[in-house]
Amino acid sequence: MAADLFGESPETSGRVKRKEAARPEGKPRFVEADRKQIHLRPVDLEDLIAVDHPARAIWALLDELDLGAFYEFILARGSHPGRPAIDPKILLALWLFATSEGVGSARELERLCSEHKAYQWLRGGVSVNYHTLSDFRSERKEELDQLLTQILAVLMEKKLIDLYRVSQDGLRVRASAGASSFRRRKRLKDYLKEAKKQVAWASEHAEDAELSARRKAAQQRAASERLERVKGALASLKKLEEQRAEQAGGRRAKSEPRASVTDADARNMRMGDGGFRPAYNVQLATTVEGGVIVGVSVSNSGSDQGEAEAMLEQVEERTGERPKELLVDGGYTGKKSLAVLAKKDVTVYGPASARWGQGPLEPQKGDTIEVSDLRKRMATEEGKEVYKQRAATSERVNADVRRRTLDRFLVRGLDKVLTVALLNAVTFNILRWISLRQLQ
Repeated sequence: MAADLFGESPETSGRVKRKEAARPEGKPRFVEADRKQIHLRPVDLEDLIAVDHPARAIWALLDELDLGAFYEFILARGSHPGRPAIDPKILLALWLFATSEGVGSARELERLCSEHKAYQWLRGGVSVNYHTLSDFRSERKEELDQLLTQILAVLMEKKLIDLYRVSQDGLRVRASAGASSFRRRKRLKDYLKEAKKQVAWASEHAEDAELSARRKAAQQRAASERLERVKGALASLKKLEEQRAEQAGGRRAKSEPRASVTDADARNMRMGDGGFRPAYNVQLATTVEGGVIVGVSVSNSGSDQGEAEAMLEQVEERTGERPKELLVDGGYTGKKSLAVLAKKDVTVYGPASARWGQGPLEPQKGDTIEVSDLRKRMATEEGKEVYKQRAATSERVNADVRRRTLDRFLVRGLDKVLTVALLNAVTFNILRWISLRQLQ
């Protein structure tokens, strides 16, 4: 007999009744989750990641480099007492891989070392914490600088790069300071008095029995660090006042300069979106052939004038060769810079400065020989074709390092900022080395 439209057929009703009759009585039994039990699981670290994983490639390239400079600071030596240090190669590899993945925080890297298989493979069972990772990155500026030079030497020996034509550009990277942290001299002097009082108070309460030793040390450290930051801001403010006085030529400045109590070396700069924020000016020089970074510098100047000459000296010191052609934008083509570069037999490609209402290729009053030559060179089809390579080189590198960790600095001060910039350059070059090797 067919079922009604919304009813139930006799056959279906019979099956349900038979199932209910067959169901045993009593409380249902089931397996519950027990998260308190301990599981002992065998782990083969070599099987954590694939054979062609990027972490393995980075580790393999480090085997080909001389990392002796990174071991010089280790104090635990021979039979002398002291806890063995973590292998610097492990810490370096962790930071290189983390930077390649866009991780710039030491605390985040510590978390990944516990949860991510690639980082577990790199540390090889060695425990690391964020403090050790942070100290290693901040204190290895000279070693990273030497490592960058060493990588360039290897790439040149293998003829993977050519220094004939180099492109240079600067990018403004947000500093670890807020716009509201900038203060004028009067306010900074008030802060200095308050900071000294806090240091004195922390010293007076150092013997307070009610406070733990850890809390006393924290109070003293915080007071001392605040005092040093204010002193740094005042010293930075003095330099700014001297620079303004020199630029003004005896005229009175329109406004009083300010310095940051958070990061004394940071300066307000015009960013890519037109706004002003505390930032640093990171300069990168890249080979057109091979696309490898050959020079890195950091300044707190918002202008690119004069940066090309210093960068060429750095590239020549690193590689032993001076580029013959330099591709830059309009911020580098001042009269003085062009004159210096011309004396060094360096051919510059870039837009020359122009007066209001005139094009950069038109001859203008006051042009020097070098500026006139630049205008003529950029007016040719050959010059235009060469200059197209600047965007394909520098803009690509800028986008790559910004995508990784150079979108904002998490450290403060010119030295630490330069260290992070060098780490990014070394990471970029190692990844390029891997790519160029695959193309051979």
